[in-house]
Amino acid sequence: MNSSLIPPHGGYRELKSFQHAELVYDCTVKFCDRFIDPRTHDLLDQQLRQLEKAFLQEGGFTERLYRARTTARRKE
Repeated sequence: MNSSLIPPHGGYRELKSFQHAELVYDCTVKFCDRFIDPRTHDLLDQQLRQLEKAFLQEGGFTERLYRARTTARRKE
């Protein structure tokens, strides 16, 4: 592959959007550690795992909406 096709770059860590997202994430973690009961973290982890499983099995909102609309149209 010709290396001149892809110019050198500083990577994603140099992007302002990444730096802001990282700052927000770090602040969120500190906030949760300070003000949220640690048992709630476990409840949230379980919810996220369940949501991920449902997303993988049933698709995202747009996919489910499309499926529901298609089913409704077939019944008409």
